[in-house]
Amino acid sequence: MNKELNRYLASGHSACAGCAYPAIVRTVLGEARSPVVIVNATGCLEVTSTLYPFTAWKSSYIHSAFENASATASGIESAQKILFKKGKIREKAKIVVFGGDGGTYDIGLQSLSGALERGHDFLYVCYDNGGYMNTGNQRSSATPFGAQTETTPIGKEQKIGKTQLRKNLMEIVNAHNIAYLAQANVAFLDDLKMKARKALEVKGPAFLNVFSPCTNNWKFPLSQYVNVAVLATETNFWPLYEIEKGKYKINKVISNRRPIEEFLKTQGRFKHLFAAENKKTLEKMQEMVDEEWKKLSANASV
Repeated sequence: MNKELNRYLASGHSACAGCAYPAIVRTVLGEARSPVVIVNATGCLEVTSTLYPFTAWKSSYIHSAFENASATASGIESAQKILFKKGKIREKAKIVVFGGDGGTYDIGLQSLSGALERGHDFLYVCYDNGGYMNTGNQRSSATPFGAQTETTPIGKEQKIGKTQLRKNLMEIVNAHNIAYLAQANVAFLDDLKMKARKALEVKGPAFLNVFSPCTNNWKFPLSQYVNVAVLATETNFWPLYEIEKGKYKINKVISNRRPIEEFLKTQGRFKHLFAAENKKTLEKMQEMVDEEWKKLSANASV
């Protein structure tokens, strides 16, 4: 293990084999050039890295509840300003918040919005695995249309799983007029490194939304998490882009976009969609992906 990547999160954690978030955390924090304070919302990352009385964290770390990680970061940043002004500290730490999609898209959205609106100097990183995975795979507002979860099961009356569209969190965050936000993918670590470096250098709030496949609850082989993540981008389900001072930039344009079915068929959570009765649903999902890509492309060409 590269010591630079291992300097904040040690190998002694209990993440599932094939889990993406250790690579996300290490890649993001590997770009830090100053001391960091980690704030971690309740979720998979928290429960697998802080098994009492042990911890895998090698930096200052605070566990916050689902709903208040951004509020915790706001308090730390405000306290640092006062301590620095009084000469009690010589250097300010960079505050980095990690939260899953349940604690970001849903339960923690209010405190995230408040911290962004107030302009606190911190980086928020969402590792998006599309559900409440720590508690057994309940749907979140990040869960894709059509996915089967414990709370969107397939049965006689319900044939397609989740019936609502994913929330577009990037546009919600962008509405706060912050200087930098980006969408990244654990399968493209050089791209994630570049975006983490930019985000950590921003004065004020920054946001990264990172695709994080879940082997257990998406139901695919442990060895395939990178391949699944690559397909998410190659089908335009999860495009790589950044918004810097309001300007959109697509970081990877797929010249020969692969059909969404190639991504969906890798995962057991979508297997019901390949029944003959759901052909129209697959066509609808392709239309939704194409429409979202069209909107993003239009924003990037302005």
